[in-house]
Amino acid sequence: MTALAFGSIKPVDIVHSRGVDVPARSPDRRKFLAGLAAMPLIALPFFSRPVRSQEQPVVIPPPENDPPDTSETAKAVLAGGCFWGVQGVFQRVKGVTSAISGYSGGAAETATYEQTSRGDTGHAEAVEITYDPREVSFGTLLHIYFSVAHNPTQLNYQGPDHGTQYRSTIFPVTQAQDEIARAYIAQLDRAGLFEGPIVTTLEPLDAFYPAEQYHQDFLTLNPNWPYIIKHDLPKIAALEQLFPDDFRAEPALVGLLPSA
Repeated sequence: MTALAFGSIKPVDIVHSRGVDVPARSPDRRKFLAGLAAMPLIALPFFSRPVRSQEQPVVIPPPENDPPDTSETAKAVLAGGCFWGVQGVFQRVKGVTSAISGYSGGAAETATYEQTSRGDTGHAEAVEITYDPREVSFGTLLHIYFSVAHNPTQLNYQGPDHGTQYRSTIFPVTQAQDEIARAYIAQLDRAGLFEGPIVTTLEPLDAFYPAEQYHQDFLTLNPNWPYIIKHDLPKIAALEQLFPDDFRAEPALVGLLPSA
């Protein structure tokens, strides 16, 4: 691929492994992404056609244990690699009213992109999903999470992104979510539909910290970004194909986060 100049930065220098071979601790990579906070997000036409994702969808059965919930609203916190794609997927699920990219698993003082990218804070890039359980169940969210949002057999990485911050983790908000998730993982392991064992962990949810503004709605705002084209747009296509009754074309966007 021919690199196209973007000011003094080339696409091959961008991202935290998101589509290119850049060392995980590259200061140039961190400087570039941090700079996004001070500039408008733009779409760059690097590719003319989609590229297959490294995390291919898997057709799996829904959870056997998915009890009804008549609550008007509920939250789920899921981690599965780069939060750009996970957020983009769940923003397009009917019944989801909000999906915010952020960090869970570590302390408040290290809940920043710069520090989380080191891989030693305990944080995972996660997405806080607010949804109407009367329209979409927690079990359905997990069905989508395991099937199209990420690959649950990759230990501490997703595609090109390596480190514990990209681990496959569910942070149950309630005891019921914990039980549903554990039962579903056992069910999927018995089914043997994945190429390897599921490595998804369940971790206590101490807190969820929203990520920086420039990470929110990244997939929608940057549909031609190389990483988005290669790794995330195929997930949106898979969601529409495998979950047509749950898919919606207009995403529930975050917009501007409240001031801290």
